[in-house]
Amino acid sequence: MRRRGFLAAFGAAFVAGCNKIADTGPGKSLLSAAESWHKGAHRLLTDRTALAPVYPRSAISPFFRGNGSTDPQNGDYQASAANDFADWRLEVRGLVDSPLSLTLDNIRRLPQRTQITRHDCVEGWSAIGEWTGPQLSLLLDAAGLREEAKYIVFRCADNLNGEDYYESVDLIDAYHPQTIVAHMLNGRPLPIRNGAPLRMRIERQLGYKHAKYLTAVEAVASLDDIGRGGGGYWEDRGYQWYAGI
Repeated sequence: MRRRGFLAAFGAAFVAGCNKIADTGPGKSLLSAAESWHKGAHRLLTDRTALAPVYPRSAISPFFRGNGSTDPQNGDYQASAANDFADWRLEVRGLVDSPLSLTLDNIRRLPQRTQITRHDCVEGWSAIGEWTGPQLSLLLDAAGLREEAKYIVFRCADNLNGEDYYESVDLIDAYHPQTIVAHMLNGRPLPIRNGAPLRMRIERQLGYKHAKYLTAVEAVASLDDIGRGGGGYWEDRGYQWYAGI
């Protein structure tokens, strides 16, 4: 069974230092061990398939703010946005048997999941929104995930400080039923400030894990050679790789 390799990801931990202690060998070991404990404890204390809280429509925030990159200026993004993303493609690639290249219309025609959840930002603010899109697991199964795949990397159109934005999760979170590729927010096409035309929703983790401006979903065996090796743009700069809430 192609999903069984996901259990090997359970004990993995990746962490970059967030202060001076992380620049030392002992400091790095300490922080790495702390994150490993946090992630392991979180998953031992909660069911891996437990759902994040869902809310009634009456709780939806009147405005869902953007954060971080809110209007990419690099590459072909502006031209694609001007064309209403008619030429946008989402690739499913890497350690898969049958790579996919999906248009937005393809994605809209897939079985959809709609969920009203709270977005918690590491900066301290929250908002509730209704998200719609296919489950990531559907795409991975369609592509045929290989046994050696351990992580899913999200490639994005935005570039910050000369580096392409990316994020990643292990297969436990990739196959979580609330992990979706969202193309709608509150019943309308996703606004540019919120990641149009596609963004990830990783509902059991903090907001920086919810990659925006999604261009590719890539199955890999290791995160070591991607970016600076931390598992995500912000993780490469000191954030925790596992941001469970």
